[in-house]
Amino acid sequence: MLAHLPIVILAGLPLARVADDVPKFDITAQCRTEGGTPAQQQHCADDEAQARQELQAEWVQFMTSDKMVCLRQSNAGSTGSYVELQTCLETARDSRPSR
Repeated sequence: MLAHLPIVILAGLPLARVADDVPKFDITAQCRTEGGTPAQQQHCADDEAQARQELQAEWVQFMTSDKMVCLRQSNAGSTGSYVELQTCLETARDSRPSR
C-alpha cells in the first residue's frame, strides 16, 4: 500500500511548471548567507552564475521527477543554490544505469 505513496504525492504536484525553465534564485542573497569576505562572496556569485548558465543549457535532459526532488533540496534554506541544484540533478542523472 505504501508503494503507491510516491505516485500519489507526485501526481498532486505541478509537473509542467517544474519542467519548463530553470528556477530563478537570488544569487546575491545566497552568497551573503554563506558569509566570508567580499572576494569570497564574489567567487560564490560567479560559481552560482556559471551553474545557472550550465543548467539552462542542460535543463531539458533532466527528468521532471529529479527536478522536483532537487529543487526541494537546493531550496531547503531561505535561498536557492544553482550549484546545489546542478550537483543534485547531475548525480541523479549519472546514477541511472546506461541504456
